[in-house]
Amino acid sequence: QEVLGEDKLMAILKERELKIYWGTATTGKPHVAYFVPMSKIADFLKAGCEVTILFADLHAYLDNMKAPWELLELRTRYYENVIKAMLESIGVPLEKLKFVRGTDYQLTKEYTLDVYRLSSVVTQHDAKKAGAEVVKQVEHPLLSGLLYPGLQALDEEYLKVDAQFGGVDQRKIFTFAEKYLPSLGYAKRVHLMNPMVPGLTGSKMSSSEEDSKIDLLDRKEDVKKKLKKAFCEPGNVENNGVLSFIKHVLFPLKSEFVILREEKWGGNKTYTAYETLEKDFAEQVVHPGDLKNSVEVALNKLLDPIREKFNSPELKKLTNAAYPNPSKAKPAEKGIKNSEPENVVPSRLDIRVGKVISVEKHPDADSLYVEKIDVGEPEPRTVVSGLVQFVPKEQLQDRLVVLLCNLKPQKMRGVESQGMVLCASSAGEPRQVEPLDPPAGCCAGERVYVEGYEGGEPDDELKPKKKVFEKLQADFCISEDCVAQWKQRNFITKLGRVSCKSLRGGSIS
Repeated sequence: QEVLGEDKLMAILKERELKIYWGTATTGKPHVAYFVPMSKIADFLKAGCEVTILFADLHAYLDNMKAPWELLELRTRYYENVIKAMLESIGVPLEKLKFVRGTDYQLTKEYTLDVYRLSSVVTQHDAKKAGAEVVKQVEHPLLSGLLYPGLQALDEEYLKVDAQFGGVDQRKIFTFAEKYLPSLGYAKRVHLMNPMVPGLTGSKMSSSEEDSKIDLLDRKEDVKKKLKKAFCEPGNVENNGVLSFIKHVLFPLKSEFVILREEKWGGNKTYTAYETLEKDFAEQVVHPGDLKNSVEVALNKLLDPIREKFNSPELKKLTNAAYPNPSKAKPAEKGIKNSEPENVVPSRLDIRVGKVISVEKHPDADSLYVEKIDVGEPEPRTVVSGLVQFVPKEQLQDRLVVLLCNLKPQKMRGVESQGMVLCASSAGEPRQVEPLDPPAGCCAGERVYVEGYEGGEPDDELKPKKKVFEKLQADFCISEDCVAQWKQRNFITKLGRVSCKSLRGGSIS
């Protein structure tokens, strides 16, 4: 998408082949958008470049501890295996690549001294600005996140490359490196950037947002389910993750794309130029359903060899160890009661943005509403809420709410409730209740997280006897600026903080 330092690039190429590196922080599981840089790495190799792939394990820890220290080695091994499997899937010869781990050289005396040297000339403002698009932004940032851009800049010198390649979201770190490396007496490097593929929900595809991405090891039924829910309005080519994946991955790899459809809808059609496909989609010649089905088939062909490789007992064990399910407590040793405390963390809660489709009084309870709420699933959920005396019916209709989705369904006066609308509540009398408000612009089905717990998978269903929600709810509160929190960490979506209108200092139920 963009090149910084093209003149220097051309000058190098007149003398020799380019030395280039691409790095990835070993945090959440890599997803299908990683095929974008992988296909470009294939291009670099075909052009004769010397390519290094950096597994930036230390960066993964510095970025708000997205990879806990005790999992760092396991996640780095997982990344190494999965990235190699991706490259093999698209026919890239591994013998032409050099693989390096960050901690192989980032803990040396020389590198550490350069980190200190850099910290003596970099301002806090520049460090924060450089990491704004890459390092997780929180209300009270850790010092580690400010160190992150400096380490990435130094990597260029210590890997002895001419150029760094990365997503366009890395641009601020790249310009930071161009500004500060010369202050240490090191050369300014060339920077090349690939476009970012929108996620399935319309924003950037992200490891920490489950609904936005398709994991490389997702089962075929999961791929189908996620693509079915993907944002893909008829005729809309903006922020369309399905179309973008075709443009940036499938076309570069195959130089064509086949729309698969029944004869009664025109039969299969092969496109040899992406622009023609986009034009046909914009004019609604191609239906979103046919587009999704065709991407599903093409994507599974890429993922099948990766799934097959990771079907080995060794790699299954590595995957489970690198990304342990937080909802599963350690099994007790034989004959010994397990005294380990259960891992009760907010990521076990499946909290989503919902849109209230309809509101009716419960036929057998004057204090209860029966709502139909869209949470991004094929059918809306039926939810029973005791809000009649607190919120007028017309204020609930068509509004966005925050819904806890993985409680065990239970009947309330004869109507099964499939979730709980989370509300702020005042402590005094008369009691006041306000449904929590997601940030403006959210879509039904978007995940709601607690800051710092974006990576975990929610339980399929919370077991009532374990009282996971009740234990977490004890630390839910509304801050003085009306933000929903757990232990002073904000409830957030990708668009910002979850709040209430006025009940500062209240509880959440």
